[in-house]
Amino acid sequence: MSFQEVQRLLHLMNVEMEQEYAFQLFQAADMSQSDTLEGEEFIEFYKALTKRAEVQELFENFSADGQKLTLLEFVDFLQEEQKEGDRASDLALELIDSYEPSDSVSPPLHTLGKLRHVLSVDGFLSYLCSKDGDIFNPACLPVYQDMTQPLNHYYINSSHNTYLVGDQLCGQSSVEGYIRALKRGCRCVEVDIWDGPNGEPIVYHGHTLTSRILFKEVVATVAQYAFQTSDYPVILSLEIHCSWEQQETIAQHLTEILGEQLLSTTLDGLLPTQLPSPEELRRKILVKGKKLRTLEEDLEEEEEEELESELEREQEAGLELEAQSEAETQELSPRSKDKKEKKSTPIMCPSLSTLVVYMKTVSFHSFTHSREHYRFYELSSFSETKARRLIKEAGNEFVQHTAWQLSRVYPSGLRTDSSNYNPQELWNAGCQMVAMNVQTAGLEMDICDGLFRQNGGCGYVLKPDFLRDTQSSFHPERPISPFKARTLLVQVISGQQLPKVDKAKEGSIVDPLVRVEVFGIRPDTTRQETSYVENNGFNPYWGQTLCFRVLVPELALLRFVVKDYNWRSRNDFVGQYTLPWTCMQQGYRHIHLLSKDGTSLHPASIFVHICIREGLEGGES
Repeated sequence: MSFQEVQRLLHLMNVEMEQEYAFQLFQAADMSQSDTLEGEEFIEFYKALTKRAEVQELFENFSADGQKLTLLEFVDFLQEEQKEGDRASDLALELIDSYEPSDSVSPPLHTLGKLRHVLSVDGFLSYLCSKDGDIFNPACLPVYQDMTQPLNHYYINSSHNTYLVGDQLCGQSSVEGYIRALKRGCRCVEVDIWDGPNGEPIVYHGHTLTSRILFKEVVATVAQYAFQTSDYPVILSLEIHCSWEQQETIAQHLTEILGEQLLSTTLDGLLPTQLPSPEELRRKILVKGKKLRTLEEDLEEEEEEELESELEREQEAGLELEAQSEAETQELSPRSKDKKEKKSTPIMCPSLSTLVVYMKTVSFHSFTHSREHYRFYELSSFSETKARRLIKEAGNEFVQHTAWQLSRVYPSGLRTDSSNYNPQELWNAGCQMVAMNVQTAGLEMDICDGLFRQNGGCGYVLKPDFLRDTQSSFHPERPISPFKARTLLVQVISGQQLPKVDKAKEGSIVDPLVRVEVFGIRPDTTRQETSYVENNGFNPYWGQTLCFRVLVPELALLRFVVKDYNWRSRNDFVGQYTLPWTCMQQGYRHIHLLSKDGTSLHPASIFVHICIREGLEGGES
């Protein structure tokens, strides 16, 4: 490979190098002095090129001889810098065993490394680039939380209008929407059901031009994909706009297609006192929707039969429930309250009503009204606008409400382009099901994916204790300070093999900068960025420290974004990675970047140092 060809290759690899420097490396590697690089020569050239000076310097800070880290030196590094505490000694042995290369063209030190429990610079770099050296704590990757608490104690990964794969007005409806949502870990999916031809209910966004799909196809898709990513329960959020006949068809499809997966009665046939846990509901599909009566009445079979015949008589007479005389209302006294609230809704078919067990939807009037009239298995939905207003006006009441009852929030109807809102401010109030347009990539979905990346990606994340307490004094807008306040120092050190933003444009090397964003309660939500490095996507070096003060770390998420500086327009997105504060490892860490739609940009990464201090400190260096 001639020097010209090497230059061309460097360009393809997004390396803009001083020609002089590149030529020096080329000549040093050209041992045969043939003005070309062959085999081993090219390997030497690439090694010189990929040498990480900042890692070498760090290695030498802890190594007495600059050649190796002894077991004790490595333990020191793990304790002092990586904050691994008491487990550092055991961990050091494990890491040397995992990352010290045993066969290498380099000196025989490598072969002896494992035996002598020492770490070479290659082994050290290997560790720093691995999952153990990742910013995301590997202990948070599997299901590590208590899964035996009531459902209302968890954030639940939720999708809005799941059938849409595009916009809300003319977009395509497709079972693909359900497949994607379930595969990415959503545990609550939405189904809007309308009367369809030939007695078959259809799913689409009512009163719009979105295409239509058969309800039974949606149910079959859910049955097939529900538990491919997670064993924990799936919630079918049904919005039913159908006639009595097609409601019966809906009930029939749910029962026949889902079979054993469908939860159609309480777990033990007894009246519960709280919602069951994700653990108790493993591999079960729950129906969320309107219900004719209370669960208490459902469990008394005689009353149920009585009601069904009563309702059939009403149906035959072509009368609506609320048109009954006062005398009949008294006769059915257990439902008299519910009846008044059900004005103008079509009569619900009992066979469908009984399939709603733990998730009966009710209208929201006020937090006091809910406390006095509703039960723990009833839940209300809020538009993002209403939920935001309630958080401002009655944030603490909202927190107490979501500590005992589920609540669902959905995007404003004005978001016809399927854009998203930031779920964070709703999670701050303890809202469990914050429904997202999962088909729309961007900042908001990065935050959502960031929260649910932990706990095995199972779609359930345990809320902090102060959001699970019905007597909680927490107010998301005015947290009592200092809560468990922390100061976060992020030293952005370097970047590795950042991709070009515009691959089509010849000569477009990135000018990268790193922005660190914190999302949490309002006072904690902020962002800072480094300066940009000109023309270097291969190994840019920043060495800048950003300082953040965080009042409520338990609710905070961090988003690291690499941008391509562009003075003419907004900086272009290169890659990002978002994770919960509680899953972040301290010390020298690599952050492996993801693309706009959340897929890996391997081998692109940034190298940082993370330090968390108790209390609040000021300043930025």
